[in-house]
Amino acid sequence: MIKSLYIKDFALIDELDVQFESGLNVLTGQTGAGKSIIIGALNMILGERADTEVIRQGADKAIAEAVIRVGSNGWLKSYLEKNLVDFSEELILRREIRQAGSRAFINDTPVNISVLKEVGDQLVDLHGQHDHQLLLKDENHREVIDQFDLVQPLLQEYKREYLAMQLLQKKLRELKKRERELKDRTELYQFQVKELEAANLNPDEEEELASEMTLLDNAEDLDQKAAAIAEIGSGDEVSLMEMLNTIKLNLEDMARIEPEFENYLQEVTAARISIQETIHFAERYRGRIEFNPQRLEKLRRRQSELNRLQKKYQRPVTELIRYYNEIKSELNIAENFDLEIERIHTEILEQAGILREKAIALYGKRLETGKKLSSEIVEALKNLGIANGQFHVQVDWVVAENGWIEINGRNVECNENGCNDIRFFISTNKGEEPKPLAKIASGGEISRVMLSLKSILAKEHHLPVMIFDEIDNGISGQISEKVGREMRKLSKYCQIIAITHQPQIASQAHKHYRVQKIENGERTTTRIESLSEEEHIREVAGLMSGEEITESALNSARELIERGGMRN
Repeated sequence: MIKSLYIKDFALIDELDVQFESGLNVLTGQTGAGKSIIIGALNMILGERADTEVIRQGADKAIAEAVIRVGSNGWLKSYLEKNLVDFSEELILRREIRQAGSRAFINDTPVNISVLKEVGDQLVDLHGQHDHQLLLKDENHREVIDQFDLVQPLLQEYKREYLAMQLLQKKLRELKKRERELKDRTELYQFQVKELEAANLNPDEEEELASEMTLLDNAEDLDQKAAAIAEIGSGDEVSLMEMLNTIKLNLEDMARIEPEFENYLQEVTAARISIQETIHFAERYRGRIEFNPQRLEKLRRRQSELNRLQKKYQRPVTELIRYYNEIKSELNIAENFDLEIERIHTEILEQAGILREKAIALYGKRLETGKKLSSEIVEALKNLGIANGQFHVQVDWVVAENGWIEINGRNVECNENGCNDIRFFISTNKGEEPKPLAKIASGGEISRVMLSLKSILAKEHHLPVMIFDEIDNGISGQISEKVGREMRKLSKYCQIIAITHQPQIASQAHKHYRVQKIENGERTTTRIESLSEEEHIREVAGLMSGEEITESALNSARELIERGGMRN
């Protein structure tokens, strides 16, 4: 239940703090007093869209906060912990709206608006006047049936198989698309595969070509330089090696006398060995040098061919090799499209059989739930003044030429929510056949059907809180009293907060609140106050007689309140 509601700088509200009680809480007040503003703030707390225009003029931000007692709710505890929010049996839901945007909090932990909304949906059902219009649209009737616990497991099973079918259908479409595209490119791919295959590409070839061509291009220069090095050790004049030998012998003699020459002796010895090895390598290398203009020309032609292919395909050699493998694979697929398409068709037929079973099971459970709901609504309508009412939930297969599954010899169209159209039919007068809800029901009848639905769903889902914003639209007098009585009965199962203009409904309240607009200097402010028992009587009397509250109105109000208390 909502224990308290705090609102600050929201529209006409400068600051408001109200404590709610269990049972039926009723809010009354003149039109324009600000009742809808309070509902708007509650909507904001529950994660609905909020506009910066709600920020009170002159304020930096608007704040709305509710303390909600949730008890030991296992699902909620798990969900909050998953979103890194500490769970407690009393949750604080807060929303702040600034010009730069909005922020949401649960137990003072910042959360995404989607998290706040998910939590709000589990705790509070807020029925606004627009819900009447939603009920008049056939496309919303399926959602009502699918809220029941009997239907949900089968709906989830169906959705899993529908998703599997959807993936197979997508795979088939993509394969057929590729087939069409490949047919347009097959001739080109065949030519390219032949050309690249003939090129016999190697990822390391370019580097190897460049290296070999460098050697062949510079063979004569390499030979000259190697010969010059070799001659150093065998010239007619005194050779470098003889000079190094002489230096080495002298250093050996000197080192025996003066140890300081030992280091130089070692260096000259090492240099002599290195130079000797270099001379020997140069002599051997000359024998390996290849003078082959024909080979060089062949390499140049190969290099030119590689450059041509890279320029033509706008890819380096490594990418050309990858591209060659890709188009060769595509051609291989093109040759086997028929087999692949046939294989997927087989999978689709098998999946259609599975989907059909799930769709039939879901259809049966929707029929069963529809019958149960019809019976309960008829009973509820009796208590709301429609003694001879009939209510029927019609569940039909959606027939379509291109449907995925076959039912009773007809193709049936499927979507993620099943293969059924669900529509509500109603008759509120004896002897009249039920007709579509939108065509037969008046505003007052829609209100009573909606209250009946909400009552049944509240008991089904054990919702902690239900909020009604003028569900009494289009009804008055004795019917209003019946509606109020039903709301009071429903409040045994959950807390109800209701905005009303009807004294018959207000009289049923366990707790009554008055909303009023006050002019304070240059500003107008909305206030809410909890009424005492005597104030409750006067407020109900005011709803009955208007501004001038007569003794007769007070007596009637007392009688109405006492009658409501005795019946409940």
